[in-house]
Amino acid sequence: MTMSKAAFLDRDGIINRKAPEGNYITRWEDFYILPGVPEGIALLKRAAFSVIVVTNQRCIAKNLLAVDELEAIHQKMSAALSRAGAALDGIYYCPHDSEPPCRCRKPAPGMLLDAARDHGIDLPSSWMIGDSVIDVEAGRNAGCKTARLLSAGEAFDEGEGGRGVSRSADIVAQSLLDAARQILRLEETAASSFRTAPAAT
Repeated sequence: MTMSKAAFLDRDGIINRKAPEGNYITRWEDFYILPGVPEGIALLKRAAFSVIVVTNQRCIAKNLLAVDELEAIHQKMSAALSRAGAALDGIYYCPHDSEPPCRCRKPAPGMLLDAARDHGIDLPSSWMIGDSVIDVEAGRNAGCKTARLLSAGEAFDEGEGGRGVSRSADIVAQSLLDAARQILRLEETAASSFRTAPAAT
């Protein structure tokens, strides 16, 4: 079976606007898709990436949202993106709290490993795109390349006094669209290098 590559997307802060700290998105009416998200997903799809959402949703464990309510939100999210030309290939979520530990809650790689098995994905050829160190760690734990989106007001500082953002992920971006463009430039550069490499003798 031919293996495919994927772009794994965190949900809150990547696809939709995050709820205020300590709160959760529990209604579709509070779900706001961020600018450039459909365009970013469409770019990745045109470059032959499967696009799969992997999201921690401990609001289930906290009894703030039922599983069927979460899945209804995800169905509406998927439909809205599809109408904008940005169809998703899968949505995986962890419903557990942080304790006791589980195999699926990021930074554990369980959701990415399950998606790779279900969709025939080559993880080293794939990317994890998130807005936290936890997302980056999950991608690395699964063997993926990683992209970190800066949160609102977060500065990217490459100097010694920086936050280490530049060292924690393969690329740093301002938005999903920016991340998609950077990933495609890197992919094209790698492909060009491969095409122009001298043949072995």
